[in-house]
Formats: sequence, structure tokens, C-alpha cells
Amino acid sequence: MKIIATLLLASLPVPQVPANLAQSAQPAAHFAQQGKASPRKGGKWYFARTGHAVYCYGPVMTLTDTGGGLERVATFCKGGEVMVPLRD
Repeated sequence: MKIIATLLLASLPVPQVPANLAQSAQPAAHFAQQGKASPRKGGKWYFARTGHAVYCYGPVMTLTDTGGGLERVATFCKGGEVMVPLRD
């Protein structure tokens, strides 16, 4: 009986593992994860002078306007705008 069990086990196919897969330390790339754009971090909503809400990634700066006064602007906003004047 032991001989039959040994012969049956020996006749089963054995899957072969590639040698470089066992040595690889980093996992393979997942194309589903690479296809998505990573969300930007650190953005914040601001209230623009036009009355709209804008989402900007950069810092808020204080600049001099054409009349010599100071105005606050948000920088690097969504939609391709570099500076958006803010409502105080």
C-alpha cells in the first residue's frame, strides 16, 4: 500500500518556480495602480475675490497691487491658474 501511495505522489506534476522570482526583493509592478493619477496632497479650498471657491496647492502670498495696497493671493490653483486674488 505504501508503494502505491509513493508511486501516485511521484506521478503528480510539480509546478516549477522561476529562479529569478524567488530572488526578487521588490514586487512586480501593478498596471492598474500605475494607470491612476496620484492625488495631490496639501491642497486647500479658498474663497476667491470673484466669489468662487478655488482649490490651491501652493502657499498664500501677500503682494502689492497696482494701487500700492496689499492683496492676498493663493498660488498654484486647480484649473491652471498660477495666482488667484482672495477675498478677505
